[in-house]
Amino acid sequence: MDELLSRIEQLEIRNARVEGNKAWETSWIRRGSIMVLTYIVVAFYLHYVIDIDPWINALVPVIGYFFSTLTVAGLKKHWIERYNNKHR
Repeated sequence: MDELLSRIEQLEIRNARVEGNKAWETSWIRRGSIMVLTYIVVAFYLHYVIDIDPWINALVPVIGYFFSTLTVAGLKKHWIERYNNKHR
C-alpha cells in the first residue's frame, strides 16, 4: 500500500511539473521576454554595425533567439514555481 501511495505522489509531482511547462510555453511572460531580448540584440546590432553583408544580417534573429533561450531559463523556473503555488 505504501508503494502505491508513493507512486501516486510521484505522478502528482510529475503532473504539476508538466502542467507548469505547458503553461510556460503559452505564457505572455515567455513571449514578451523573447521579444524584448531579440529587440535588444537587434538594436545593439543596428547601432554598432552598419553596411554589413545580408548573409550576416540574417543571423540577427538567430542570435537573439539563442540568447533568449540562455537567459529565460531562470525566469521560467521562477514562473513555474509561482504558477504551481497558485494552482495547488
